Amino acid sequence: MKVCHITSVHPRYDIRIFVKECKALSRDHNVTLIVADSLGNEIKDNINIIDVGKVNCNRLIRMYLTSNAIFNKVIALKPDIVHFHDPELMSVAYSLSKRGFKVIYDVHEDVPKQVMNKHWIPVLLRPIVSKLIKYKEFKSARSYAGIICATEIIANRFKKYNKNTVAIHNYPLLSEFNQREVSWSERNLELCYLGSISETRGIVPLVNSLAISELNLELAGIYSNDIVRFKVKTTEGHKLVNYHGVLNRNEVADLLTKVRVGVVTLLPTPSSIESLPIKLLEYMLAGIPVVASNFTLWQQYVKEYNCGIMVNPESPNEIADACRYLLDNPKEAEQMGINGRQAVLNNYTWETESNKLLNFYSMI
Repeated sequence: MKVCHITSVHPRYDIRIFVKECKALSRDHNVTLIVADSLGNEIKDNINIIDVGKVNCNRLIRMYLTSNAIFNKVIALKPDIVHFHDPELMSVAYSLSKRGFKVIYDVHEDVPKQVMNKHWIPVLLRPIVSKLIKYKEFKSARSYAGIICATEIIANRFKKYNKNTVAIHNYPLLSEFNQREVSWSERNLELCYLGSISETRGIVPLVNSLAISELNLELAGIYSNDIVRFKVKTTEGHKLVNYHGVLNRNEVADLLTKVRVGVVTLLPTPSSIESLPIKLLEYMLAGIPVVASNFTLWQQYVKEYNCGIMVNPESPNEIADACRYLLDNPKEAEQMGINGRQAVLNNYTWETESNKLLNFYSMI
């Protein structure tokens, strides 16, 4: 089949879209990925990447112009299946489905809940925007050939709108973490946090906790904005942060062989409580214990497999105590790391999820 993935906001080498889904599908199908980043067209790993260009203007105009460009490109390509990843492309997807295209909506997060924390939306307007998006999802979902969701919780909501809904989790790629065996004694007495660096991701309490625990943090990722960067730099714990910037996948895997604790203390926003961050499972697969937010959904991973400590993510003291405990008790921490790695190897790898994706395409 001719398969076309489209995104207006994600980077071309996005882990879920390109590295996992497009690569898995390219084994059996002709795959094109349409992006909007002004980095040009290319063919990579047998995937045809088409760039419609990045529009530098205000958000609403950018959304309109980019959506229109993507729509026209899809019409010209005439794919058998269109697989889209961004809520702002719902109108494009709805129009394509009305023109006879088989459309799949890939729901990465619970968007109606997510917008309640968008800094660029005025606080008083957020409930209205949330309800409008939920209505638009309901109205358009029935026209899609299928819906893929990143978690079971999101999938259960969409099954009310479209029976062809499946949860395909963003589990880690086993091939990325088949690193060399590293003895516990070779690892540094350090923590790490990898991913988006923002207030809702809990970076401020985490850095504040360093002043209490006096532990070093290896930090990698993109700051969401300059305000967050300023807040981090003005905290007392900032002197214990080693910032790496953005790392590629090999560099991420390498860093995870050098530390002893992975921290994922997202704040309890409506969307994060029901999300499953890939970093949690990547830490587990790397064989290190985790310090994680005490969300109910995450308990089935952290508590069930005894692979870390759950804390109040808004409490620097709890974060500091948990991290300090793991570094002060190396035998217990090492066993937690072993427990987590075995749990992921047995139950939570992308290799299993990719088969679900291929079967879902066959059904569509």
